Amino acid sequence: MDISVVVPLYNEIESLPELTSWISRVMDEHRFTYEIILVDDGSKDGSWEMIRKLQLNNPFIKGIKFRRNYGKSAALNTGFAAANGNVVITMDADLQDSPDEIPELYRRVTEEQYDLISGWKAKRYDPLSKTIPTKLFNFATRKMSGINNLHDFNCGLKAYRKTVVKNIEVYGEMHRYIPVLAKWAGFSKIGEQVVEHRARKYGKTKFGMSRFVNGFLDLLSIFFVGKFGKRPMHFFGTMGTLSFLAGMVIAIWIIADKLYNLAHGITVRQPTDNPLFYIALVAIIVGSQLFLTGFVAELVSRSASERNNYQVEEII
Repeated sequence: MDISVVVPLYNEIESLPELTSWISRVMDEHRFTYEIILVDDGSKDGSWEMIRKLQLNNPFIKGIKFRRNYGKSAALNTGFAAANGNVVITMDADLQDSPDEIPELYRRVTEEQYDLISGWKAKRYDPLSKTIPTKLFNFATRKMSGINNLHDFNCGLKAYRKTVVKNIEVYGEMHRYIPVLAKWAGFSKIGEQVVEHRARKYGKTKFGMSRFVNGFLDLLSIFFVGKFGKRPMHFFGTMGTLSFLAGMVIAIWIIADKLYNLAHGITVRQPTDNPLFYIALVAIIVGSQLFLTGFVAELVSRSASERNNYQVEEII
């Protein structure tokens, strides 16, 4: 199969007929073998009933229904697991992504040998309350991930080589950072393509301002797990050592100062009267705790065998 189109959706009953018809028309024009995987993320507006109706007239449509709303990441991860196409295309169900972009995305993955092509909505039809935070998050993600050639990490329209989606796990709200997950998994050939962004035709956006706070926390999680997931002691041990040494240096300085004053007959106040005493004490305790945390994290990392699976590209 050439292409699997994975579409996560939540309460998009109005757009589904037009979207699936548009995708099928593009596929037929270019003679692609394909499937459309619609993942209903617990819709309450009758979207699942609409998927059933559409499937009666289009055998290339497959539907997956969640019992409740789990989020876009869960929908994408489930869709990836079900995908059979050599190239997997993801797009949103709100008709803001154009299926006309699919042939070029497919060509770049198959002919130019990209692992992942991410769409870039250079001209957006979103309010400033959405575009400005998005620009800030994209800037932060570029700096933390080292993927400097992408302008829009969160664009729903992306194309993947099949091996990419089968070797990454999208959870929480990590769908915003799939290129980062792919890079950490060893898929480094990541490109970008300017795509059309269309104004929303039906309904309203399902995402509020809380997604920006959650997105920042998820970015920190990806950065930590990707860099220190296999060697947590390198992080906690380094921080613990620095804190412990800082506390010890301050403690030694307090002791040396007291001995010097005693030797010269200078009145010496109690150590507990010196604020540095408490700073040294806290630094030593925190350093010891961080060190112990590193040891525990190493034990957890070694004992959890599923975390120690490494990506093997080829065996001959």
